[in-house]
Amino acid sequence: MYAVIETGGKQYKVAKNDIILVEKLKAKAGGEVKISSVLLAKDGNSVHVGNPYIKGAHVICESLGQTRMGKVVAFKYKKRKSEKKKIGHRQDVTKLKVKEIEIAKG
Repeated sequence: MYAVIETGGKQYKVAKNDIILVEKLKAKAGGEVKISSVLLAKDGNSVHVGNPYIKGAHVICESLGQTRMGKVVAFKYKKRKSEKKKIGHRQDVTKLKVKEIEIAKG
């Protein structure tokens, strides 16, 4: 069984016991996060597709804490102008472990 969920403007394909990094959520380490924006779910031979989301479906995750991604460097340069600009950025993320995927019956 797997599901495609949406959080932080991005889509993730998740299955039970997967560990994913998502945009920062307000969740404490060890806390539970319920994501109800499920776009697609596959259970055995049946596929459930939402419009845009599946009603009554949600994914329950356990928060493993907050962390930061690796540094992304943006370097702007204009030749013969002595113009250089270096900017670094690290995105804050939340580490989640998928505990279960629930789809409403009916």
